[in-house]
Amino acid sequence: MTDVARLAGVSHQTVSRVLNGHPNVREQTRLRVQAAIAELGYRPNRAARALVTGRSQVIGVVAQNTTLYGPASLLAALEQTAAESGFAVSVGSVRDLDHRSISAVVERHLAHRVAGIVVIAPVESAGEALERLPNDVPLVTVDGDPRRPMPLVTVDQAAGARAATQHLLDAGHRTVWHVSGPSDWFDSAGRIEGWRAALLAAGVEVPPLVPADWSAAAGYRCGQMLARMPDVTAVFTANDHLALGVLRALHEHGRRVPDDISVVGFDDVPEAAYFIPPLTTVRPDFVAVARASLEMLLAQIETDSGGALRETIAPSLVSRQSVAPPPHR
Repeated sequence: MTDVARLAGVSHQTVSRVLNGHPNVREQTRLRVQAAIAELGYRPNRAARALVTGRSQVIGVVAQNTTLYGPASLLAALEQTAAESGFAVSVGSVRDLDHRSISAVVERHLAHRVAGIVVIAPVESAGEALERLPNDVPLVTVDGDPRRPMPLVTVDQAAGARAATQHLLDAGHRTVWHVSGPSDWFDSAGRIEGWRAALLAAGVEVPPLVPADWSAAAGYRCGQMLARMPDVTAVFTANDHLALGVLRALHEHGRRVPDDISVVGFDDVPEAAYFIPPLTTVRPDFVAVARASLEMLLAQIETDSGGALRETIAPSLVSRQSVAPPPHR
């Protein structure tokens, strides 16, 4: 930093202000310092900075080792948002989100003196583990158990499912069938809740739930059954991969989408716009979830306090060509 100051013709403190984005620096001076930084190839020593300030610039993340679109997109958004705030992210991946696995990763993060921890905890098995973690650690859960009193940021799964179901009802369908996700996922439970609430509010029949997992193969199996039921005219699936499997099964049975059956998914995967037909779906705002999570965590770090904070991020409905009025209309 002293070398940068000498080359730019400014003080050590001015270089520090530029590096920290301080507003009280003239633009010409800022540009001169940045040019000196680029010429010398200077990089701030984060370890030394942590020793001076007493605060690490690294956030620990606990996440399940999965390629599922939702959790993977959320993790990418967390890394991007943290970088924009000057933090690095250290990710600890676990095969199962249980007490033993989560505790081990948290201990490793704490040993490396992270500033705080974000746990992506969308399954029931993670709940007990989170309650048994040290209560003096700044921590935020994402998509965790809404019944537990701990800082939480989550997508409003129920609101998204209500919007999807209502969209199908507004198209004229008498009821909507639901292919659900795994029973131990909070995302799945919220989407079931929203689907059922929309049907009850409309005063229409609530069909039996069609349980599945998150895969296209499970959607295909469920679609084989639904395709044989002539009264089924509308299906809401708990994610887009399930919808893909349902679309394949309907096609094989000669049930046209959307002429005979309308289909709505959830997640808005990048391929959803290229399904045949393009899929109407619900789009969660993963960047907004990541930003809210980081802000909540930094507030804990700055104030050295916890608190049962809660923030819910509303998703949006993306309308495409997989929904139409039912045949009898």
